[in-house]
Amino acid sequence: MSTKKTPSSSRVLSGMPIMAMAGVAVVDVVAGPGVGLLPLVSLGPAFAGLVGGWRRTALIGVAALLLCIALGLYNGMFEERRGFAAMGSVAGVTGVGIAAAVMRSRREAELASVRSIAEVAQRVLLRPVPLSAGPLQAAVSYTSAVAEARIGGDLYEVVASPHGIRVIVGDVQGKGLAAVETAAVVLGAFREAAHDEPDLVGLGERLERSVARELEGEKFVTAILAEIGSDGEVVFLSYGHPAPMLVRRDGSADFPQPPAHALPLGLGAHGGEGPTPYRVGFAPGEQLLLYTDGVTEARDGTGRFYPLDERAHLLKDPDAHRALETLREDLLQHAAGPHHDDAAMLLLRYHGHEQGKSAPTE
Repeated sequence: MSTKKTPSSSRVLSGMPIMAMAGVAVVDVVAGPGVGLLPLVSLGPAFAGLVGGWRRTALIGVAALLLCIALGLYNGMFEERRGFAAMGSVAGVTGVGIAAAVMRSRREAELASVRSIAEVAQRVLLRPVPLSAGPLQAAVSYTSAVAEARIGGDLYEVVASPHGIRVIVGDVQGKGLAAVETAAVVLGAFREAAHDEPDLVGLGERLERSVARELEGEKFVTAILAEIGSDGEVVFLSYGHPAPMLVRRDGSADFPQPPAHALPLGLGAHGGEGPTPYRVGFAPGEQLLLYTDGVTEARDGTGRFYPLDERAHLLKDPDAHRALETLREDLLQHAAGPHHDDAAMLLLRYHGHEQGKSAPTE
């Protein structure tokens, strides 16, 4: 969720140095020199150093120094040493404020560079999904749990292969750079194997071997693979991942479950049967939503999980991207606070072979 300042709050912060100096000047004139408020004029450059650039801080410092001299002459404080002490205080705080502003500007430039690199990494790792693939229209949404970040441990991809449209949505255990590195391994293996493996089970086995080579200890990746052909069905292969949501033409939602639950990718060495593929009807006019548990496990202020099954009607917009954005906004409103987990959603709409025809929305 965004943490940007609103325009009104930015104006207040920008005006704080002037307001502080004006307040000190008014109180000093009204109360007289006996109160000893003159050194507090240095609050102006102090605030300026926190919220403005070094040039603005220097200008505020000069204004504060001139105000200090004017008030000192008005109060007759230069006949004593108090006026010169106040001037020294203002000059010293101005110098510190300028140094702080320079350091902050450098840190902001470094942060902007890091964010730029992260955005490039995101474009390489999570490439934009194709707007259409065969009979499908696709849209994707990604919300990172890390403030101001646009990349995390969730992953998705859509590949038009000789064997059908193949899709993956996954969730890497953990967060941070280690999770991003694991996601890169899974996506790299999927993109290669999706073209080579004629069978979805063989594709899953390739992913399992790739993940097992890279992961250590108890780390794992939940994932669901899907293959959409031309036979009006979708084949799923689930590695401990949340069931997809299938929205029918009448707006009803189903959550097709696998015949048996399997371990996530990376835990195959612990024994247990691999996942069993299962088929579900998927016809023109229907929608398929694949997502990570950051969606269904998002809680509101009372601790209630996000009711995805009650939100299928939000996907009625004829444009898939607008429909998914509506669902994402509803998810953010439900969470009412920062996300504690990444949340990825991939929406696929089956339009048949008549490209550009919108799915019914009744």
